[in-house]
Amino acid sequence: MTQYHGDPAILTLGPDFYDPVAPADFPQTILRFRNDRAAASVGLVGLTDEAWIRHFARFEAVPDNLREPLALRYHGHQFRSYNPEIGDGRGFLFAQMRDGADRLMDLGTKGSGRTPYSRFGDGRLTLKGGVREVLATEMLEALGVDTSQTFSLIETGEALERNDEPSPTRGAVLVRLQHSHIRIGTFQRLAYFEERENLTKLTDYCLAHYYGGGGGPAALLDHVSRETARLAASYVAAGFVHGVLNSDNIAITAQSFDYGPWRFTPFWDGAFTAAYFDHSGLYAFGRQPEAIHWDLVQLAASLRSIAPAEALTPALEAFPKRFQAALVTAIFRRLGLRPMEAERDAALLVALEEALAAKTVAIDRFFFDWRGGARRGPSPADDAYAGPEFAGWKRAVESYEAVPDALSHPYWSDESPCSMHIEEVEAIWCRIDTDDDWSPLHAKVAAVRRMGEAHAAPA
Repeated sequence: MTQYHGDPAILTLGPDFYDPVAPADFPQTILRFRNDRAAASVGLVGLTDEAWIRHFARFEAVPDNLREPLALRYHGHQFRSYNPEIGDGRGFLFAQMRDGADRLMDLGTKGSGRTPYSRFGDGRLTLKGGVREVLATEMLEALGVDTSQTFSLIETGEALERNDEPSPTRGAVLVRLQHSHIRIGTFQRLAYFEERENLTKLTDYCLAHYYGGGGGPAALLDHVSRETARLAASYVAAGFVHGVLNSDNIAITAQSFDYGPWRFTPFWDGAFTAAYFDHSGLYAFGRQPEAIHWDLVQLAASLRSIAPAEALTPALEAFPKRFQAALVTAIFRRLGLRPMEAERDAALLVALEEALAAKTVAIDRFFFDWRGGARRGPSPADDAYAGPEFAGWKRAVESYEAVPDALSHPYWSDESPCSMHIEEVEAIWCRIDTDDDWSPLHAKVAAVRRMGEAHAAPA
């Protein structure tokens, strides 16, 4: 079992990067979800429920860690419009610690109260928003996306007013476990204020704690280029639409986080959007690699004051090829197939996309039915598979071999795949909202984790 090891490394950056804040004093603290699997990874699994609430709703400091919460300072492009007035507006960094792999991890909050960056917001989180984040992070983790983990969800007994959902609605406070809350927007803020020394300091901090140390700005951008390409590919392979890929929502480690209007697209539809306010489709399913690459360019622009352009350009130019390579890895992982050679693997992806673009078979159904590279029927989609849309796919996949144990988990003998579409999410919330029945949520989390075990089975 991992031993707890507090490591508040953020303090080495100094007070130019954060503001000490006080958490909200909630009228109630009802524990609704605790992620003991995540807690075990950082040595906190042994906490009683009472101690859990003290730390993650009352925010009593954990040992050998930050003595007060810190609201992190950052800017960012929001739908490509620069906003210098943002920062941690309803959350803060609560603690840092090492996990079992000796990675520096953060415990950050959502809905923990007002900060200097709250502007006109109340600093709170709706319970529905918290439930949705639990479901998003669990499903993404199961599908192989490197995501923050929802560590804790506690209902706060507050009635919140919102313009975009029925109000008043129940309030909550969430804690996430994440490999860094430093964002591209953190660098943008320093560049905006021309704080070159702090840009260098932050670059060195990120290299030291997340990328093995050394190399300077060009090395950091190269690391982030590689990891953001992986992030974009993992979204596509999962059929996931984040919804708000602003530069303040891209962590410097490229670990996915901060889930608002997310959705899983039922079909392979490049124009599918998650946010009702994304009128132009900027962050649509098929445009997510472009959006993430655009954010990477903003990081490069921020580093220009401490590095020459010619040193930064190669990392930007490498992104498209890195994305394509990462997409092969992610798709083949979900299919449980062994890659062969680059040209043939790329052709398989083209055949897959052409077949799924017909929208005759749902994404989850397809990956479930074709796990290991061969149909093992019967399936409700058999008529579609017999159609001309899938002829190219069947020719392309027939020469591929499954990875060892691709179908060893009993999940692959189920009648239907585990999915996470908006109707399912709304049904889970409805049971909580109308009957205070949390059993569908916990059942769904258990089902998703079982699916994750099945995807992780191959060597």
